[in-house]
Amino acid sequence: MFEGTLRLFVIALVTALFVVPVSFALAQNANDVGDIKLPGISSYATPKTGGPLALGSGGAITLSAQLTDKGADISRGIVWRVFKPQPSSDGKLPMVASAHGGTAVFQLDPGSYLVHASYGRAGATKRITVGKEPRRESLVLDAGGLKLDAVTSGGAPIPPKKLRFSIYEGQAAANGDRPLIAPDVAPNTVVRLNAGTYHVVSTYGAVNAVIRSDIRVEAGKLTEATVEHRAAEMTMKLVREPGGEAIADTSWSLLNESGDPIKEAVGAFASMVLAEGDYTIIAKNRDRIYQKDFTVVAGQNQEIEVVANEQSAIDPEEGAD
Repeated sequence: MFEGTLRLFVIALVTALFVVPVSFALAQNANDVGDIKLPGISSYATPKTGGPLALGSGGAITLSAQLTDKGADISRGIVWRVFKPQPSSDGKLPMVASAHGGTAVFQLDPGSYLVHASYGRAGATKRITVGKEPRRESLVLDAGGLKLDAVTSGGAPIPPKKLRFSIYEGQAAANGDRPLIAPDVAPNTVVRLNAGTYHVVSTYGAVNAVIRSDIRVEAGKLTEATVEHRAAEMTMKLVREPGGEAIADTSWSLLNESGDPIKEAVGAFASMVLAEGDYTIIAKNRDRIYQKDFTVVAGQNQEIEVVANEQSAIDPEEGAD
């Protein structure tokens, strides 16, 4: 079930996606690799040879990758890594060669190898056999792209600097946690992912304006998803009279409807994005404390004035109601 309104637009993508080099998440082709599982990239052994990767006494192997089984070869943005399938004495798979770009050619000694192709956060692994004669192998990534954006209630755009996305695996673990795949994703950034369903968290501001959605990525396609945040930006100031100047050196504490503190700030102004709902703001200046209840209406940015008078003052020993 989605929280908020989710609008999905799916656009067929027959050529390679834009290049955005980022770290990869490992994926495996069960038909080619069986039960072998590659470790994280930090566990790979470094190549033993210091010579050029394309030189050697073995056979030439040409490697190419496609988004789908009938797709065109990806021309750029692939990171190739070639490993020996047997771990070394330290338990790591020895990496014997690597390359960046599109189709790659390696000179490898005859034998069996594991090849991993990563394309953004998408990837595939395949076992290959190299002989003395040149040959060609292809890897189907079964991958697509995901581009995310968000608007406020009514369709108003959100400033990109106030909006971030995190992409998690679609299936939660037994303890309820979801492995994080891509953190801190800027809006309208294409993230390459293996086909499947992902859990996306959209954060507007830095307090509690959060929308969660499950989004499916299809192989060979670019999925564009726009979520709607039911929130607004609020600016608080402490004044001596309505419409007056903000009083400097003010400490702010924001409470939710249940009375729990959720945000603190210091300064003449306190600006924050809040999900729709009821709140209490407490302003402290010198030895005086004032409070005001207010309501956030989705899409309606407001300036909240806390007037420093007896009506809004509270006893410091009693605190907020």
